[in-house]
Amino acid sequence: MILVDKQTIADIPVLHVVKKELKEESLPLIMFIHGFTSAKEHNLHYGYLLAEAGFRVVLPDALYHGEREDSNVVEQELNFRFWDIVMNEIKELEIIKNDLVSKGLIDSNRIGVVGTSMGGITTLGALTQYDWIKAAVSLMGSPFYEKFLQGQIDELKRVGVTIPLSEEQLEEQYAKLRTYDLSLQPEKLSDRPLLFWHGEKDEVVPFHFTYQFYNEVKSQYQNQERIQFIVDKEADHKVSREGLLATIEWFKTYL
Repeated sequence: MILVDKQTIADIPVLHVVKKELKEESLPLIMFIHGFTSAKEHNLHYGYLLAEAGFRVVLPDALYHGEREDSNVVEQELNFRFWDIVMNEIKELEIIKNDLVSKGLIDSNRIGVVGTSMGGITTLGALTQYDWIKAAVSLMGSPFYEKFLQGQIDELKRVGVTIPLSEEQLEEQYAKLRTYDLSLQPEKLSDRPLLFWHGEKDEVVPFHFTYQFYNEVKSQYQNQERIQFIVDKEADHKVSREGLLATIEWFKTYL
């Protein structure tokens, strides 16, 4: 039987998913990060299948999402908070991990992170900060933080949206993002197992940048089986069942 427990960890709303008979045991942990304008409940099928495989799974709500939604923040304003949400989520991953470690519920040597879209972007940024992440999966994510923001700004300008940030403020944001930009520090991968899944027709998170990054960094892996990229030639910005099942198998193999 799979338990789905709605909890709060340090004021962060989460779903805690685990087999009932393993509830009190020290287990490998997987944290699943949802996408932009999504919420933890929308990805419960990942939590269920991972828990069925013997993992403890925690799905948090990102800032301004799900139970943390703020009615005063309209969607266009949320767009300009995208990177603040990502950076905050990276920090909160450690808060969640530390809480579970203190309760003796996880094997701190077996921790994985996975996410879709914004969650995949967050996952790749988290790899620059935490060596306790032992395996990761990026579903429709991108390691290019600075280039991605530049693309977002260019697109908003193209469609006539006024950017509520000065050039100085934008440069400050670029500087912050460089700290988390995996494309600028690929050595932080340190041979850790990393799986990418991406649809070739994705118009939200550009496919070609991520695929380019994969092709550049795979040569630094001693065992190239530990870094893989699944290309779906027909998919746009939606993970296929193949991507879902590959995620489960990746963690079963490497965690």
